[in-house]
Amino acid sequence: MTPPRESPQATYRISVVAERYGIHPQTLRMYEREGLLRPFRSRGNTRFYTDDDLHQLELILHLTRELEINLAGVEVVLNMRQTIVALQRDLERALGLLASQRASEALIPVSRPGSLQRMARHSRSGGENGPIDSTGS
Repeated sequence: MTPPRESPQATYRISVVAERYGIHPQTLRMYEREGLLRPFRSRGNTRFYTDDDLHQLELILHLTRELEINLAGVEVVLNMRQTIVALQRDLERALGLLASQRASEALIPVSRPGSLQRMARHSRSGGENGPIDSTGS
């Protein structure tokens, strides 16, 4: 999993999070040990949980309480979610590149074999608007 990070978001101490969700602080420590949560650590090594961490905790609690999934299963679900998000991001990037490529190709005229020669003969013979006047008049 990803290493601890610094957080620009609002943060909550472990006691506040434990009380808010009705769980013991040791449960939060266990989730961290198992790699399910990665709270921000201060220089004094105090755990601080961000809103993103709380959303992750809510998912963990839903999976364990309502769906009765064990922690190994929760880890699998969380890893699959990360994989899906990464695949969606890659797909969106690829679709964006494809759209850009198609747009740039639409600006470049596609010539068929012999089409340039036909266009040149057509303009020399007068075409629809008469011959091209190279004198500028």
